[in-house]
Amino acid sequence: MAEICVTNLTFAYEGSFDNIFENVSFTLDTDWRLGFIGRNGKGKTTFLRLLMGDHEYTGSIRTSTHFDFFPYPLSEADRDRTADDMIERWKPDAEPWRVLAELPALSLEPELLYRPLRTLSYGERTKVMLAVLFSGEGDFLLIDEPTNHLDAGAREIVKKYLASKKGYILVSHDRDLLDACTDHILVLNRASIEVQAGNFSSWWENKERADAFAIAENEKHKKEIRKLSAAADRAARWADKNEATKIGFDPAKEPDRNISTRSYIGAKTKKMQSRVKAVEGRIEREIEQQEGLLRDIERVPDLKLTPLTYHKNRLIEAKDFSLRYPDSTDYVIRSLTFELDQGERVFLRGANGCGKSSLIKAVLGKLQPGSSDGAPAEEGAIRTSDGTILLTEGILNVPGGLTISYVNQDASHLSGSLREYAESHKLNYSLLLTLLRKLDLERLQFEKDLSEYSEGQKKKVLIAASLITPAHLYIWDEPLNYIDVFSRMQIERLIEAFRPTMLLVEHDVRFTEKLASRVIDL
Repeated sequence: MAEICVTNLTFAYEGSFDNIFENVSFTLDTDWRLGFIGRNGKGKTTFLRLLMGDHEYTGSIRTSTHFDFFPYPLSEADRDRTADDMIERWKPDAEPWRVLAELPALSLEPELLYRPLRTLSYGERTKVMLAVLFSGEGDFLLIDEPTNHLDAGAREIVKKYLASKKGYILVSHDRDLLDACTDHILVLNRASIEVQAGNFSSWWENKERADAFAIAENEKHKKEIRKLSAAADRAARWADKNEATKIGFDPAKEPDRNISTRSYIGAKTKKMQSRVKAVEGRIEREIEQQEGLLRDIERVPDLKLTPLTYHKNRLIEAKDFSLRYPDSTDYVIRSLTFELDQGERVFLRGANGCGKSSLIKAVLGKLQPGSSDGAPAEEGAIRTSDGTILLTEGILNVPGGLTISYVNQDASHLSGSLREYAESHKLNYSLLLTLLRKLDLERLQFEKDLSEYSEGQKKKVLIAASLITPAHLYIWDEPLNYIDVFSRMQIERLIEAFRPTMLLVEHDVRFTEKLASRVIDL
């Protein structure tokens, strides 16, 4: 067991005028299973890279332990090599037999180590890398969002695997994973960093209580400041009025006054002025006590949505629908029957490669120019927006004139300025910026190129663009990958409040349980 002592850590990227970290200090134990959470862009991955020694910083990070980082780098050329070939590069001290010993817990067959990485699914590559990561001894492991793009089955395997291990930092926005796999939480708050024993749910419960107390204390101080300010104002006016009577008086109206009364009035005025200064001192102390109370409050503003109402109740209908690609005789989807009516939120669930995204492409392709809008796709071909041809059998009905707002699972293509993005997608630029601020994107980010955004920030741009687009149907393909916990809960509240018609692919267990009106297993 060793400690990681971070003292006065300060870091900013070259050319940036804002610090990611500024004089932060905390201590971690390498025996912990540590969950690491914070808003998108707050510096979670950056901190892991600082531990790895990838960037220069001021302050100190002291520890006797060695770090290893997930995911391992994988170039295009590496994809033609096997995991067995890559073990020595990824983890030089790992012995192949130790990697083999980890595979059963990840539900992997040994032969996967000897297949080209290009032939492995995303989930298989993830699990192989985790097996290599945990095959060493004495390392403190830095695990950055291991469940992104994994289906529900693979997530469950990874969750059970990590729950059986210890000695790692886990960056994740998956509340179910954090609850199952962590015994301490490291949180990047708005203005501070805290370490707390427990999992995500216990931390969130403590935070809600602390936030409620801070808000109540803040209101108490505000009331006291208002009361003291009114008292100070009255005393000051009394003092000014009294002081004005020192010089000049009418003997006929005030026969009991003489020149000696002046000193008495002066003493009385001085006493009132002293009282005013004392009250002003109390006001300053109240303000000091009030300052900082709300600095870490997560203000998650409610979002708005303007769904359209279609003149037909049924928006999608599939009967014995099958789908394949022209270069394959194997069907991606076979004999699927389902309906989607207005007001429903239908979630597509299934293993990676079972056809969830292909079904979404087929629905979108039905409304592409040149396709037979609204007509059955019997023995027909559907051309998608990227030019892909899908061969179909059975019936897929999507009524003509339907407006769909789509969020792609891939945000890596984003580049250029926000203004250029808004113009190219015919979006209201001011409205886009307003919504991004509500999703906690800092104004400083608005001036940056989209290619410089974190993956979570890019995904927020896609979601914001969808939310400001009035639509009959919202189709979201894995929208929550890389999205922080607070924004996930914010989006949950939005969907609960406005109840738009949606077709979604999403593997977040909590999100699905809370919002799905129906789940279709493919």
